[in-house]
Amino acid sequence: MSEVIFSVFPSENFVDLGLYQFGWEKCAPSHSFGPAARNHYLFHYVLSGAGQLIANNSKEESISYHIKSGQGFMMFPHQICTYIADSRLPWEYIWLEFDGLRAKESVELAGLQPNQPVYKPRYRNIAETMKEEMRYIVDHKEESPFHLIGHLYLFVDALVRSSAIQIPQGSKLRDFYIKEAFSFIEQNFQNDISVEDIAASCGLNRSYFGKIFRETMGKTPQEFLISYRMTKATELLKLTDFSISDIGNAIGYPNPLHFSRAFKNVYGISPRQWRYENHGGSRRRES
Repeated sequence: MSEVIFSVFPSENFVDLGLYQFGWEKCAPSHSFGPAARNHYLFHYVLSGAGQLIANNSKEESISYHIKSGQGFMMFPHQICTYIADSRLPWEYIWLEFDGLRAKESVELAGLQPNQPVYKPRYRNIAETMKEEMRYIVDHKEESPFHLIGHLYLFVDALVRSSAIQIPQGSKLRDFYIKEAFSFIEQNFQNDISVEDIAASCGLNRSYFGKIFRETMGKTPQEFLISYRMTKATELLKLTDFSISDIGNAIGYPNPLHFSRAFKNVYGISPRQWRYENHGGSRRRES
């Protein structure tokens, strides 16, 4: 069974930022809520475990996001959402529901919007401050409304500063996702990564990520990843005397046969033949 602490904030006339409810929950496996929509901004921060958020975007398409400990998610006013705890590692989260004249601006400064509801802090120390402000509000529900609103402002400040990014609007939003994907590939191409991993690094599900990537780049994420790895392979073939096996392993192909097959699919010749024709480096080790 879930353990829950939940409080509704007393009705007060705070115009810039107002607090509506807050709480904490340790969920049972596969515990779910929704589909439902809120009238205000509802932010959950995941303390432990993992789960899934299914949220409608601006085109009323349902997008699924995997969210784990140290991340969070925002439900926007009137946005239909469902969230489900993991069946093996159910999440424990803390939440605040707020709104006001400054709410939309603050949420956007944190890089959050209906098409990008996942909070992934860039500065962990500031995210820790944000979490403590949320805990303070939940643990001090008997304090005066003015006192708690002060801590709501501190929470919003930490939310924005821990993100330290403004996501571009309109067509530039896709550019942001593509840059995030490029950065992840550059740092992880040598590892056993999947399209799901790349999409998750952008806070998107595979289907939606694959769609915008293909429309922007003219190729699928998998095709781009293979092309990127093969380009790195040609650099190593030309500039080093590493063996074919070592080069394959260095770009994410621990099986030399799989590497040679993938390389030939791209360049039409084997890695060994490519090295010979491009006169690169020493070829003392070709195993």
